[in-house]
Amino acid sequence: MGRGDGSGRMVSSPGADDSGTGILHVDMDAFYASVATLDDPSLRGLPLIIGAPDGRSVVSSASYEARRFGVRSAMPVSQAVRLCPAARIVAPDFARYQAVSSQVMAIFESFTPLVEPLSIDEAFLDVRGVRRLWGSPGEIAALIRRRVADEVGINCSVGVAATKHVAKMASTLSKPDGLLIVPGARTQEFLDPRPAAAMWGVGPKAAEALERRGIRTIRDVREAAPGMLERALGPAAGGRLRQLARGEDAREVETERVEKSIGHEETFDVDLTDLDVLRAELLRLSDRVGARLRAASWEARTVAIKVRFSDFSTITRAQSLPEPTDVGQRIGDTATALFDGLERRDPIRLLGVRAEKLQSAGSAGFALWDDDAERRRLEGALDDARARFGSAMITRARHVGRDDARDGAHPRSFGRE
Repeated sequence: MGRGDGSGRMVSSPGADDSGTGILHVDMDAFYASVATLDDPSLRGLPLIIGAPDGRSVVSSASYEARRFGVRSAMPVSQAVRLCPAARIVAPDFARYQAVSSQVMAIFESFTPLVEPLSIDEAFLDVRGVRRLWGSPGEIAALIRRRVADEVGINCSVGVAATKHVAKMASTLSKPDGLLIVPGARTQEFLDPRPAAAMWGVGPKAAEALERRGIRTIRDVREAAPGMLERALGPAAGGRLRQLARGEDAREVETERVEKSIGHEETFDVDLTDLDVLRAELLRLSDRVGARLRAASWEARTVAIKVRFSDFSTITRAQSLPEPTDVGQRIGDTATALFDGLERRDPIRLLGVRAEKLQSAGSAGFALWDDDAERRRLEGALDDARARFGSAMITRARHVGRDDARDGAHPRSFGRE
C-alpha cells in the first residue's frame, strides 16, 4: 500500500489482462496542487502546500513533492512548513477547482452514462455496457487517462477491477499517474497480502482494533475466527468487512447520489473560551446550514456539532429531531443544547454544525401544527433579502460586533459526505 507520497506504487503493463472487470475508479492526483500547477507552470516540480499562508489554517492538499516530507491533508500549515521549509504555499481557489472538476466529469460521461462522483476529484465508472464503443475496460481506462491529460492538463490514476472496493484500492496503489488492473479471477490473490488498513472504510480506530487481535492483512480478515470481527468492530461492520475481504461487493455504480449531510465549520485564529461568543457562533453556522437546506429543498432529521479543542482533540455530538426541519433557529437551538451539554470547557479552536439524515422538504407529510411556521416565514424573508443585497448585508443582531471576538476566523464547509 502506498503511503500517499507515491512510494509503493504499482502499475499494470500495457495490454494487461482485464478479463472479468468492468468497474473503474478514477482519481485525480493531488488535485488542488495539480490545478495550481496548471495555472502557474513555474510551480511544476516544487513542493506545494495548498492552504492559507497565515493564521492557523490547515493543509487542504499537497503536491507529491511535499508529501515526501511528511506533509498531509488536514495538518496545520505551521506544522507542514516546519516539515518542508522550502514548500510554496498557495491559497485555495475552490471556484477554479469546481470548474476543472466539471471538465473532468464531462470526459467521464462521454464514455459512459454510469458515472458516480465520490467527490470533486474522483468517481466510479461502470463501463461494462460500452465495450463495443470503446474497447475493453483496460483500454477505456487508458483512453480516459490520455484525454484528461491532453484536454485538461492534469494527471489521474485509475483502478480497474470487478468491484468498486477493489477498483478503489487499485487506483490508490497506482498513484501517482498510474493504471492498475486487477483481473476478476485474481481478485483474491490481489487482496490477500494487502494491509487490512488499506481496505475502504477501515479507519485508524478500526485498524487498531484489528491489530490488537493480530489481524494485519486482508487474508487475516478473511480467515478470522467466526465472531472475531464482529466483536472487534460490531456485527454490521464486521460482517461487511469479511465480505469485502473475500472480494464480495455487490454495490452498483449509482448515478444519482443523495446528499447525506450539509454543514459548516469555522476555525478560529485565537482559541475561544467565551461561551456567549461560542453560542452565537453556533447560531451563525446554523443559519448558514438552514439557508443551504432551504435552497436545496432538503430537511434534516438530525443535528450534529463538532468541537475541536486547543490540543486538537475533537468530539462530536448529535441529536435527532422530533420533526425534520430546514429552520436555522431550530438547528441552532439543538446545536446550542448539545454544546451546553458538554462537560469539557477547555479553549476551543474550531466549531462545526451539520444537518444529517436529509430528506426532501415536505416528504414527511403535513403536521396539524407547525411550531416553526413563523420562524420559517422569517428566515424565508431573510433568504430573499440576502439574494437581493448580499449575505454580508443581512445578519442577526446578536452577530454584530462578534468579528473582533472571533478575530479573523477562517470558515470551511463540511460540504458533501
